Amino acid sequence: MFEPRVALASLSGESDADWARTASEHVGAAFLGGIALDDETRKAARQLVSRNRNEFLPDDPVSFVDEQLAALADVPIRPGVNVRSATLPPIRAVGDVCERHGAILELNAHCRQEEMCAVGAGQSLLRTTDRLREQVHAAAETGATVSVKVRTEVPGVDLPKVVRQAVDGGAEIVHLDAMDSEHVVRDVADATDCFLVANNGVRDEETVAEYLDYGADAVSVGRPSDDPEVLARVRRATDEWFAEVAV
Repeated sequence: MFEPRVALASLSGESDADWARTASEHVGAAFLGGIALDDETRKAARQLVSRNRNEFLPDDPVSFVDEQLAALADVPIRPGVNVRSATLPPIRAVGDVCERHGAILELNAHCRQEEMCAVGAGQSLLRTTDRLREQVHAAAETGATVSVKVRTEVPGVDLPKVVRQAVDGGAEIVHLDAMDSEHVVRDVADATDCFLVANNGVRDEETVAEYLDYGADAVSVGRPSDDPEVLARVRRATDEWFAEVAV
C-alpha cells in the first residue's frame, strides 16, 4: 500500500501539500485535509471556524483537492485526502480526482465535533453504518483506493463490526485512531484483512511496537507531524520492527 509504513495523519485546516512535502523523507503516505465537500459539511466547517478551529474552506473543494494532489506529483509518497460529506455526489467527484492521481480517498468517520455529527458526517457514520457503507461504495466505484478513518471509544459502537461492513463495501484501508484503547487495534485486525493504519500517540519505538504487535500494518503520526525528530524516530522504529519480523 505504501512504504515506509509510516503515514502523516490529516489535521483539519493544516495538512496541505506543503506540509506533506516537508515531511516526505520520513514517510510513505500523507493524508491531506480534512476537506468539507458539500453544503452541509461546509456550513458545519464555517461554524467550527467561528469558534477558532482551523478548516480548509476553498471556493471549490474538488478543484482544491486536484491542485493539492498535483502539487505532490514529484514527491515520492502516496498521497491521500481525508474528506467529510453528508451526500454522495461530491464523494464521487473527489474519488475521480484521487483515482487520476493515484491517491487514497479517505472517508472521515472520525470527526467528533458536534456540528459535523449533526449533519450526518464524522463519527455519526459509525452509528449509521448503512450510510457509511453507501459512502464507501460510492468512493470505491470511482476506482480510487478507499480508506475509512474511524475512532475507538464511541459509545454503543461495535467497531470491528463497523469495519467489516466498510471493507465489505469496498474499503481497502482502515485508519484507526485508538484513543486510549490500543487493544482495539487487535480486535479490528482480527475482524478483517484490510490494511490497518494505527494512530494516536505514535512518538517512539515503544508506541510503534505496541501498535504493530497488536496487528497494525502501519502507523500514522498526527500532531507531531511537523517535528522531523519525531518522524525520524518513528520511521526508524517502524523499519526496524518489520526488519526483525522478516528475519
